[in-house]
Parts: sequence; C-alpha cells; structure tokens
Amino acid sequence: MPRRSAVTLFAVWLALATCSKGAPEPAPVPVATSPARVVTETVTVRDHDLEQRVARQDLLLLDKDAQIEELQTQLDEARREVLRSMAKVQTLATRAEAASAMAEAEIALQTLRRSAGGQAAPEVAKAAKLMLDATNAFDLQNYGGALWLANQAKNEAGLGRSRFSGNDRAALRPGEQLFAVPLRLRTVGRSKLREGPGTGYRTLATLEGGRPLTGFSYVDQWMRVADDSGRSGWVFYNLVRKRVDGAR
Repeated sequence: MPRRSAVTLFAVWLALATCSKGAPEPAPVPVATSPARVVTETVTVRDHDLEQRVARQDLLLLDKDAQIEELQTQLDEARREVLRSMAKVQTLATRAEAASAMAEAEIALQTLRRSAGGQAAPEVAKAAKLMLDATNAFDLQNYGGALWLANQAKNEAGLGRSRFSGNDRAALRPGEQLFAVPLRLRTVGRSKLREGPGTGYRTLATLEGGRPLTGFSYVDQWMRVADDSGRSGWVFYNLVRKRVDGAR
C-alpha cells in the first residue's frame, strides 16, 4: 500500500474515534406509568338527635293541625246552632229538659275528672267551661241554649274518657306528652301495635293499612293510640297519617 494512502486511512480512523468519544449518551427512554387509582368510600352517618327533633316537630305540627280543625268544627257547629235557634225560636227546650241535661253533663264531667287522675286533660277544662256557660244560660232562662251547651259538655267529657279508658292509659309514662286534642289518624300500611313506645315491647296486634285510630299522646317518635274497638297501644309515628272526615 502506498504511504500516502496509509496516512489518509489513519487520519480518517482518528477522526472517527474522536467523534465517537465526544458524542453524548442517549437520553433514557421514559417508562410509561398508569395514574394512581383513588378509592373513595361513602359512609352514611345517622344523627339520632336530629331524627328525634324532626319527629318531634312533625308531631307538634300534627297536633296544631288537629287543634285548628277542632276549633273550626266548634265554630261551624256554633253557627249552625245560632241559625237553628233564630229560625225556630218556638221550639226552645223546657226548663226540665235543660236541667236534666245539665245534671247528666255534670256526672260525665265528674267521671272524667276521676279518670284523668288529676292530670291536666284539655277535655276537663273544655267540659267545665261549657258547664259554666250552660249554667249562665239557664239562669237567664235560655233553656234551649243551656240544653245545647250541656250536650256539648257531655260530648267533650265522653271524648276525654276515651283518652283515659283503661288502667294502662291512666298513668303517663316518663316523657309522655298529651296532644291538645285527640288526633284522628289512620295507618298508612301494615303497622304493629305495641305494648310500649319501642320495638322492644311486645306486639299486641298487626293493623292493616287504612285502619282508623285515635292518637292521644307521644313519647319521642312513638304515639299512643286506640282503634275503634277501644284497643290501645303504641305505633311508630311515620306509620300513621291524619284521617279526613269519612275516611276509613
């Protein structure tokens, strides 16, 4: 090989070696990674105190609605009675009829007071007020008015006796609150009538949906009720609703 060719090849080799040493190292190839998976868990926390407060407000609202309904019923009846009296003045009751009705009403009132056992039942106050008005009407020789008021007093006393009938209802339980007036209720589905205010008490009966009931008092979320046969017990408050006139 000629000397010049050898020199040329050596120079080329030397240049390639120099370029190879100065070349930067290739960058590392990034490794693809999947995003981290976040697991969330939903936990439902029940606030028992809040549930109790909501239930109490529902019961108080039901009680107020019943009071308004009762007052409206009394007002309507009073208006009808005034109209009847104005149209039929000649049919006023005799003195003897009024006196007899007042005597019966007084007996009913005394029986109610014994049944209540000293409790501040609203029916006692209402019946006593009606008897006072009846006495005043009788003294004014308004025997028709006295008769009507005496009958109203008897009806009120009878309603109160239904609240306290039976020894189990004569004594209130701790924390038990009486409604201002008995509530006209119905079951909204199959409901258990229990011996006391709680699921731990014995089941007395199973009531079908739509069963008419009368509510008398409540403890927390439980209502003391009686059916149309007089059987009494306790039901959970959201298993009953207000009963309209004529509903069964």
